[in-house]
Amino acid sequence: MEHVNPNLITCIVQRGEADQVVAAAMQAGAQGATIYYGRGTGVREKLGFAGMFIKPEKEIILIVAKEEQTEAVFEAVVKAARLEKKGQGFAFLHKLDRAVGFVTE
Repeated sequence: MEHVNPNLITCIVQRGEADQVVAAAMQAGAQGATIYYGRGTGVREKLGFAGMFIKPEKEIILIVAKEEQTEAVFEAVVKAARLEKKGQGFAFLHKLDRAVGFVTE
Protein backbone atom coordinates (compact mmCIF):
# COMPACT_ATOMS: atom_id res chain seq x y z
CA MET A 1 0.00 0.00 0.00
CA GLU A 2 1.39 3.40 -1.01
CA HIS A 3 2.00 5.82 1.84
CA VAL A 4 0.61 9.31 1.24
CA ASN A 5 0.48 12.31 3.54
CA PRO A 6 -2.94 13.75 2.78
CA ASN A 7 -4.34 17.00 4.07
CA LEU A 8 -7.94 18.03 4.56
CA ILE A 9 -8.99 21.44 3.27
CA THR A 10 -12.29 22.64 4.69
CA CYS A 11 -13.94 25.66 3.10
CA ILE A 12 -17.20 27.27 4.18
CA VAL A 13 -18.84 29.53 1.62
CA GLN A 14 -22.12 31.27 0.87
CA ARG A 15 -24.90 29.05 -0.50
CA GLY A 16 -24.52 28.61 -4.26
CA GLU A 17 -20.74 29.20 -4.35
CA ALA A 18 -19.45 25.66 -3.78
CA ASP A 19 -19.54 24.42 -7.38
CA GLN A 20 -17.15 27.12 -8.63
CA VAL A 21 -14.84 26.57 -5.65
CA VAL A 22 -14.72 22.82 -6.27
CA ALA A 23 -14.08 23.37 -10.00
CA ALA A 24 -11.10 25.61 -9.15
CA ALA A 25 -9.78 23.05 -6.64
CA MET A 26 -9.98 20.25 -9.19
CA GLN A 27 -8.26 22.38 -11.81
CA ALA A 28 -5.46 22.89 -9.26
CA GLY A 29 -5.06 19.12 -8.77
CA ALA A 30 -7.70 17.95 -6.28
CA GLN A 31 -9.25 14.58 -7.14
CA GLY A 32 -12.69 15.50 -5.82
CA ALA A 33 -14.65 17.07 -2.99
CA THR A 34 -17.61 16.55 -0.71
CA ILE A 35 -20.17 19.33 -0.30
CA TYR A 36 -22.76 19.53 2.44
CA TYR A 37 -24.98 22.23 3.86
CA GLY A 38 -24.98 24.11 7.13
CA ARG A 39 -26.13 27.28 8.83
CA GLY A 40 -23.73 29.89 10.14
CA THR A 41 -24.08 32.21 13.11
CA GLY A 42 -22.01 34.97 14.67
CA VAL A 43 -20.43 36.78 11.72
CA ARG A 44 -23.70 38.39 10.62
CA GLU A 45 -24.18 39.95 14.03
CA LYS A 46 -20.56 41.19 14.25
CA LEU A 47 -20.74 42.94 10.87
CA GLY A 48 -23.77 45.00 11.92
CA PHE A 49 -25.71 46.50 9.03
CA ALA A 50 -23.42 44.87 6.43
CA GLY A 51 -24.24 41.50 8.01
CA MET A 52 -27.83 41.78 6.82
CA PHE A 53 -26.59 40.87 3.35
CA ILE A 54 -24.96 37.63 4.48
CA LYS A 55 -27.28 34.65 4.33
CA PRO A 56 -26.95 32.16 7.19
CA GLU A 57 -27.17 29.15 4.83
CA LYS A 58 -23.69 27.84 3.98
CA GLU A 59 -22.04 25.20 1.85
CA ILE A 60 -19.21 23.28 3.47
CA ILE A 61 -16.60 21.79 1.14
CA LEU A 62 -14.22 19.01 2.18
CA ILE A 63 -11.23 18.32 -0.06
CA VAL A 64 -8.57 15.70 0.66
CA ALA A 65 -5.36 16.56 -1.19
CA LYS A 66 -1.91 15.00 -1.41
CA GLU A 67 0.71 16.92 0.53
CA GLU A 68 2.44 18.16 -2.62
CA GLN A 69 -0.85 19.46 -4.06
CA THR A 70 -2.18 21.07 -0.90
CA GLU A 71 -0.76 24.58 -1.34
CA ALA A 72 -1.96 24.93 -4.95
CA VAL A 73 -5.43 23.57 -4.11
CA PHE A 74 -5.75 25.75 -1.00
CA GLU A 75 -4.76 28.90 -2.93
CA ALA A 76 -7.24 28.03 -5.72
CA VAL A 77 -10.02 27.62 -3.13
CA VAL A 78 -9.20 30.96 -1.48
CA LYS A 79 -9.19 32.77 -4.82
CA ALA A 80 -12.36 31.13 -6.20
CA ALA A 81 -14.28 31.78 -2.97
CA ARG A 82 -12.97 35.37 -2.72
CA LEU A 83 -12.07 34.72 0.90
CA GLU A 84 -10.00 37.89 1.17
CA LYS A 85 -13.31 39.79 1.37
CA LYS A 86 -15.19 39.97 4.67
CA GLY A 87 -18.26 37.82 4.94
CA GLN A 88 -17.45 35.52 2.01
CA GLY A 89 -16.48 32.54 4.14
CA PHE A 90 -13.29 30.94 5.35
CA ALA A 91 -11.00 27.97 4.79
CA PHE A 92 -8.69 25.98 7.01
CA LEU A 93 -6.27 23.10 6.68
CA HIS A 94 -5.87 19.91 8.73
CA LYS A 95 -2.92 17.55 8.53
CA LEU A 96 -4.23 13.99 8.40
CA ASP A 97 -2.40 11.05 9.94
CA ARG A 98 -4.23 8.39 7.92
CA ALA A 99 -6.80 8.16 5.17
CA VAL A 100 -8.51 5.09 3.73
CA GLY A 101 -10.13 5.08 0.31
CA PHE A 102 -8.16 8.10 -0.88
CA VAL A 103 -7.47 7.74 -4.61
CA THR A 104 -3.87 8.73 -5.32
CA GLU A 105 -3.81 8.42 -9.12
